[in-house]
Amino acid sequence: MTKAKICGLSTPESVTAALNGGAAFLGFVFFARSPRNLTPEAAARLVAPLRQSPAKTVAVTVDPDDALVDRLMATMKPDLIQVHGKETPSRVREIAQRSGAGVIKAFSVSSSADVQQAGAFDGVAEHLMFDARPIEGSVLPGGTGARFDWSLLAGQRFSRPHFLAGGLDPWNVAEAIKASGAPLVDVSSGVERGPGLKDPALITAFLDAVKRA
Repeated sequence: MTKAKICGLSTPESVTAALNGGAAFLGFVFFARSPRNLTPEAAARLVAPLRQSPAKTVAVTVDPDDALVDRLMATMKPDLIQVHGKETPSRVREIAQRSGAGVIKAFSVSSSADVQQAGAFDGVAEHLMFDARPIEGSVLPGGTGARFDWSLLAGQRFSRPHFLAGGLDPWNVAEAIKASGAPLVDVSSGVERGPGLKDPALITAFLDAVKRA
């Protein structure tokens, strides 16, 4: 069964909707340019109710330095750290060893060559994530609503389950799962009513669509 991650959560209401809907991963963003940006302390308050839940918490970062990694682990204590920048396999390994958390390495995809570059991280990262390449000039590496050709992932196998991200919403996620074969899916802007404003009803609809897919 496909599992889902709801990313960019920032309110108790959206966290509750994700949890009640059966999300397996809940993501919180730490990137100043994002409309979903939080402080580690604010995220720590949001994840407090999740400690007894099977859902995993994810700290979403872009080229995080050691200071941010340490601050996240001292406050939010995420299960996973997602890295969405230009991190190398050795840096991913360093982050995992320093934090004790698993690492999700995200890739921007527009061609099959972009998918193939993930091979260098297979077995180093806990999970790989394939997201759409942002449009030219975007200040955000993800969460823009852009999508790529999902069939580029068809037949791809890695040592750990991988995520499909980019442009997913309650109306297309079933099609995306079928086309890509991805065991994990990630959504952010597709369950928002405005930039950074999660809609609990859309979160519920997305998670229901994933269960039916």
